[in-house]
Amino acid sequence: MDFSEKLEKRWKQVNSMLCVGIDPVLSRIPVEYGELDSERLWSFCKSVVDVTHEYVCAFKPQIAFFAAVGHEAILKDLISYIHTDHPTIPVILDAKRGDIGSTAEQYAEEVFHRFGADAVTVNPYLGWDTVEPFLSVTDRGVIVLCRTSNPGSDWLQLQPPENPIYQQIARRVDETKNPNLLLVVGGTKLNELATLRKMCPETTFLVPGIGEQGGNAEQVVQVGKRTEGGGLIVNVSRSILYGAVPNQMNTEQIRTRAKSFATQLTAYSRDS
Repeated sequence: MDFSEKLEKRWKQVNSMLCVGIDPVLSRIPVEYGELDSERLWSFCKSVVDVTHEYVCAFKPQIAFFAAVGHEAILKDLISYIHTDHPTIPVILDAKRGDIGSTAEQYAEEVFHRFGADAVTVNPYLGWDTVEPFLSVTDRGVIVLCRTSNPGSDWLQLQPPENPIYQQIARRVDETKNPNLLLVVGGTKLNELATLRKMCPETTFLVPGIGEQGGNAEQVVQVGKRTEGGGLIVNVSRSILYGAVPNQMNTEQIRTRAKSFATQLTAYSRDS
């Protein structure tokens, strides 16, 4: 099955919109996960998957946290582990790739064939030809940056005022009628989230920014879900993976936080 089918099936299976973002920071991982960096990184990431898998509709590892410490091989092994032990859960590789021509083709080869991801985040700001090589792998998801959570995005994404670029991107995605083409919409941008849901009633949104970035999960579900329900992948990373005290988070606490977020999101979906 392709990405959209796998995601829809997973939504129904677990009744959860929660996506756990796997952003491993070595300095924040307790040493009991391993003495060597590679041991600690692998053990922590595997544990996160093992204790949260029953609550998630997807996992989203961020490539930078593995590449920065020279452990892309662990990322590849982690995706393979999820596919083998939890084959119904789609994996979104957060890479935000965006380039043109043959370079974009190589990025598509990297994320879909080297790492084996089910979907990838892409940056369209060099033009639509940065997206097309990823769409050529027709069974995978392509999640296009549209309205991002970072405060500095306004100067570009809200211009020009009469036809802002984020709406142009959303309109282009909606016109394709491709269920494997999704949008990234920050959970801190509620007004734009509501606007985009009206513009793209059937498109699935990947929504980061919940938790430490300040996004309100209840409001996100209220304005962002599709009319018939669903249509959201709500990503939570640091608020699940790490506690207020460095190096004190354990797997049972991670499980509890993931369950709590998943339960809340489901309740909000029913109430809204």
